[in-house]
Amino acid sequence: MSDGRFLAGGIMALGLAVLGGYGLSQSAVMAQDAADGPGPNLSIEVAGEANGTVVIDLMPEVAPKHVAQITALAEKGAYDGVVFHRVIEGFMAQTGDVQYGKGSDLSSAGMGGSDLPDIPAEFSDVSFERGVVGMARSQSPDSANSQFFIMFAPGDFLNGQYTVVGKVISGMDVVDSIAKGEPPRTPDVMTKVTVAP
Repeated sequence: MSDGRFLAGGIMALGLAVLGGYGLSQSAVMAQDAADGPGPNLSIEVAGEANGTVVIDLMPEVAPKHVAQITALAEKGAYDGVVFHRVIEGFMAQTGDVQYGKGSDLSSAGMGGSDLPDIPAEFSDVSFERGVVGMARSQSPDSANSQFFIMFAPGDFLNGQYTVVGKVISGMDVVDSIAKGEPPRTPDVMTKVTVAP
């Protein structure tokens, strides 16, 4: 993954312009289903400014290769200790850089991937709504690897441009509390990431 930065150039500018009209109010809270989704479910323990567990219902029927890669990385503990390196108020929280997103030197966080190969795009008709999880990538549609992002608000301009891999079914309040910044001054960390069938 030559450039793990997701949303470059014009897409980033378009996104910020579109989001200007989407103020996030306290009443705009996604209805959450505390019960497990059909699965597999990715369980993320978050520590930092936000503390708690986020559960994502992964969608293998929508993006089988991406879900398989996320699952493989989680099962071998690759996501444990990775920070949320890019968190934009009213837009999304990005994490998953298993190469550069952990340890004391986070200067390259967001630029890496994993030791697994990049994945061809699996675009779908699933819309980027609040709580939807997408795969980060560079300019090439086929460059997703390990990084993913969770939407704070709808982002229709991402539809058909990024692969949707799941949706938060529990812990969206934890996501809302993640420290903001690009990067945050003190990034929140995924302390433990596990998968349940």
